[in-house]
Amino acid sequence: MALPVAEWQGRTARLWAALDPALRERLAAASLHDAVRLGCDLLRTEEEEEAALARLCHQARTDKQPEAASWYREQGNQEFKRGRYQAALRLYSKAASHELPGSPEVSVCFANRSAALLHLGHFEVCLEDISRAESHGYPDRLLPKVLLRKAECLLCLERLQDAQDILRVLESKIALDGVMTTHLTRLKKLSQLKVKSGEKERCPEPAREAHGGIQGKPEIWEENNRISGASSSLSLSFDAERGRHLVASQDIVPGQSLVKEEAFVSVLCPGESLPLQDGATAWDTRATNADLYCHRCLRQLLASVPCQGCSYAKYCSQDCADMAWQQYHRTECSLGALLLTLGVFCHVALRTVLLAGFAEVSRLVAWSCCEDKNLQNLETRCRPLSEAADAGAGSRGIPGCGSDGRYRSSYQALFHLLPHTEQHSPEHKFLCMLSVVAICKQLQAAGLEAAVLNQESPQQWSKPKTCEKSSDELSPELKTVAEAMLRHVLQLQCNAQAITVMQELGPGDGAVVDKKPVRLATAFFPVLSLLNHSCCPNTSVAFSGTAATVRASQPISSGQEVLHCYGPHWCRMRVAERQQLLSQYFFECRCRACLEELESGVKSVVSIRNSFCCPKCQAQMQGEEDTLCCSNEACATLASRDNLSGRLQDLQQQIKKALDLLRVEKADQAIKMLLKCQMDAGTFLSPEHLLMGEMEDHLAQVYATLGKWQEAARHLKKSIEIVEMHHGPSSVETGHELFKLAQILFNGFAVSEALSTIQRAEGILSVHFGPQSAQIQELQEMKACLSELPRNILQRT
Repeated sequence: MALPVAEWQGRTARLWAALDPALRERLAAASLHDAVRLGCDLLRTEEEEEAALARLCHQARTDKQPEAASWYREQGNQEFKRGRYQAALRLYSKAASHELPGSPEVSVCFANRSAALLHLGHFEVCLEDISRAESHGYPDRLLPKVLLRKAECLLCLERLQDAQDILRVLESKIALDGVMTTHLTRLKKLSQLKVKSGEKERCPEPAREAHGGIQGKPEIWEENNRISGASSSLSLSFDAERGRHLVASQDIVPGQSLVKEEAFVSVLCPGESLPLQDGATAWDTRATNADLYCHRCLRQLLASVPCQGCSYAKYCSQDCADMAWQQYHRTECSLGALLLTLGVFCHVALRTVLLAGFAEVSRLVAWSCCEDKNLQNLETRCRPLSEAADAGAGSRGIPGCGSDGRYRSSYQALFHLLPHTEQHSPEHKFLCMLSVVAICKQLQAAGLEAAVLNQESPQQWSKPKTCEKSSDELSPELKTVAEAMLRHVLQLQCNAQAITVMQELGPGDGAVVDKKPVRLATAFFPVLSLLNHSCCPNTSVAFSGTAATVRASQPISSGQEVLHCYGPHWCRMRVAERQQLLSQYFFECRCRACLEELESGVKSVVSIRNSFCCPKCQAQMQGEEDTLCCSNEACATLASRDNLSGRLQDLQQQIKKALDLLRVEKADQAIKMLLKCQMDAGTFLSPEHLLMGEMEDHLAQVYATLGKWQEAARHLKKSIEIVEMHHGPSSVETGHELFKLAQILFNGFAVSEALSTIQRAEGILSVHFGPQSAQIQELQEMKACLSELPRNILQRT
């Protein structure tokens, strides 16, 4: 959720409409500086709005709730007893996040979670959780059970001496019950067998050579001496029409890395979650992004380390938790509910100023106030003024460059991204202004102003602040912070970069792994923001944690601009729909794909392939009005667009029900329902419609679940044909489908076809994600495994 919750948007809209027309006019024309000051005065008199915001925050509570912890832990115990260890793992993590720090209950959560980790085979992480349980005061009476678990992990990790030391302690000093005594005896025998086995194999076999390419070839990279994180094959240009942009300074080949940049700031998108209702006795058990990924580095979580002050922030390690606390979370911790209510853009804006530091923020805000008119004048911005050089325009006259003419991934570069202040609607600016002022008022009320202004000593960082009464009037320093935050919120509409990740659908324990791209976080990437948009881009962007890598997706000639797609790709959407979506960026796209479609007047390929077909003769239906006509003159059947659209929606609901059946292991019923959906779709959808391909993909998934590999491959090949028609044979979508086909052929032992599919998938995915990506590694492991088979088997298959 980028913007505030709908209720707050509604309240600010009503407040805007009720303002005196003269005040509305002043606010609409106000600079960021003046808007913040007017907003402070306005919000100070609107106590009802502040009370309403407080009520909304109560629905997104992020404080510790021991009653929630007890409930989650009990749910985890029930899932553990059923053998659903992955579900138990998530629930124990939720419980740990709600326990009060230092309480014995939190140690029980870690110990319980270690048991689930042991069953899932995550032995190293299991040991980490056992250490956490011990350090948080795990009860002595329960310690033997945990130590037995620790010994078992150590044995599985071949750390025999450590395991034997623990077993001796257990045997000599700790009283065990009958069950644990039996378990101890079994572990002792197991350790002795492993020791004997190790003595027989004292001369280890020489390490086998790694199969060629399994580690991935290192990429050739030479960094640009003028643009941090960019390849030396690029140059930075600036003109009034295109602003800052990147141009190829030499010929570039597909797959070549062009930009490698760490986000200046990123904030995890919380994902869908049910708000806690008043009087509720149960809590949401679904795993959202907030449960699945580290809130600092975005690494996927297995056993999260919770923040000691709130129930929301979770980390992959104590190091990440400590770093986040030092950099920004000591300020954000008590504001969690407010930040969730006001949306990710406000959260990104706050974290940006916290990371930049007040000294740098105030310097650039002061400069922007003096140069406000110059910032709106592109010709003036091109002139290398000495004042501009000090603040960020640089000796080369390109905004955001340092005085040495180098463009860095820095707050200075970020600050110079265009906020488009005059192009946002007055209502939107009003919403953003009230939201950032509300955050700054809460910072002051909670006694966090010193932390924001970097006036605290490290000794004061140890625990979250308690709320302190403060004046309703914002301090001058916090008004400066609010002005910077308002600038960043407005910048985000045009410059926010979604960090996406390929997330597994379903439990992820099948032979064929189905994944979909999921928006994980919102970030500022100052160098990546230099890339202008095209609906037919020549680059592909991939993410690893908070780092982005831009690669050429096709050949780029020297002198050609390097382009990035901001969202609606030409092969996924008609030009009218693309232009409407792109209006949020305040420009009219004039890329090659848009111009060809607009000027030729020819119906787009997307419209043709995703069209309805005649219920009688299956010819394409055409027309822009509510009533469509068959394109076959001999037929001339008429049909209602609304009726066909309704049938399409019903069909999508039936497909969803079929997938729900698959999730509850009713594969045969899922197949029957999907085949019926296919028959229904064939009566009114084009054979090339994307939904036809999706149904083939779903059928392949169901047959793969049943181990019917040939049938699964047959359906997936049909899906690939349709995906290629829509997205192209070298698209990332085709690469993902080929990856799934490679898995199916591998599991079905179709060796020669699997090898050729692996080679093709590898060629496509390496262009988009590079040779080190997880999918490329998995493809190469499959190829190595198949290549090891005896020659006579390879020849037969």
